[in-house]
Amino acid sequence: MRSHPLFGLLLALFGALVLTPDTLFMRLSGMSGFQMVGWRGLLMGSIMLFVWVVSSRNRRGDIGAVISGAGLIVIACQFTNSTLFNLAIATAPVTIVLFAVATSPIFAAIFARIVFNEPTRRATWITIVAVLTGIGIAMFGKETGGIGIDLNSALGAMAGLCVAAALAFYFVMLRHHPQLPLLLVMGVGVSLAGVTGLVITGPGAMTNGTVWPIIVTGAVILPLSFGALSLASRHTQASNVSLLILLETVFGPLWVWWGVDEAPTPAMLLGGAIVIGSIAIYLWASGRSRPRIRTLRPMGGTEQPAPHDAF
Repeated sequence: MRSHPLFGLLLALFGALVLTPDTLFMRLSGMSGFQMVGWRGLLMGSIMLFVWVVSSRNRRGDIGAVISGAGLIVIACQFTNSTLFNLAIATAPVTIVLFAVATSPIFAAIFARIVFNEPTRRATWITIVAVLTGIGIAMFGKETGGIGIDLNSALGAMAGLCVAAALAFYFVMLRHHPQLPLLLVMGVGVSLAGVTGLVITGPGAMTNGTVWPIIVTGAVILPLSFGALSLASRHTQASNVSLLILLETVFGPLWVWWGVDEAPTPAMLLGGAIVIGSIAIYLWASGRSRPRIRTLRPMGGTEQPAPHDAF
């Protein structure tokens, strides 16, 4: 079955669909931003580190790679992504945050150019303009019921853009440093974020709100979805995985609309269509001419393709 050409695509589709209700469960928890940082970081980090411990064939070598300069940068990116995403969801409409996060492929192209001198095509800059236009329409739509110029929406969009940038730099670094063990750097990064959330919130306040939805996100949705998406990148082009991840941007706000009645406005839908359409066209066009993907050693033995910038 794994040799079938559809295996990677179906696995990526499964992971992306598992991820789509993530923001709904975050909303259902009713928790503050740092509460969610604590719960999700500690739960996901514990699982990732446990899997690394039982599966790694070269733990000492993995640890040595992680404490290198590149490893510490990747951990910092994961810490930033884990922290700001939760704070953004707690602050702003889910639709705004997810549209902003969907810009990650564009940031990746920019960082690859600046840090590693990879050329940035004219199509990338056109897509950047289109994406920023879409986010602007979603944020500042003037129709009745629209968000308008709202401080929380603006802060949420900025945090979402920072998440996109952190994710992009994370995967650009992984592409150029294949010796980094994926599960270990991810586990350390999110665990540090979890400890930060716990310290700021305080142990006594961690159970405020509804606990079970946040356990579902941290112990089930995040490890299962990102595990499937990571494995899928070994069996299909990373551009295909990136395209399917955009399903969260499409279906995430709809799950929230259905679950807690946080309805997207027409401006959000129009802006989202521009964002998703622009990035989908960009990734599709890039994938058609993508060179052979280099391999990434995840945990000291088995090799896998390096993730695409926008994973």
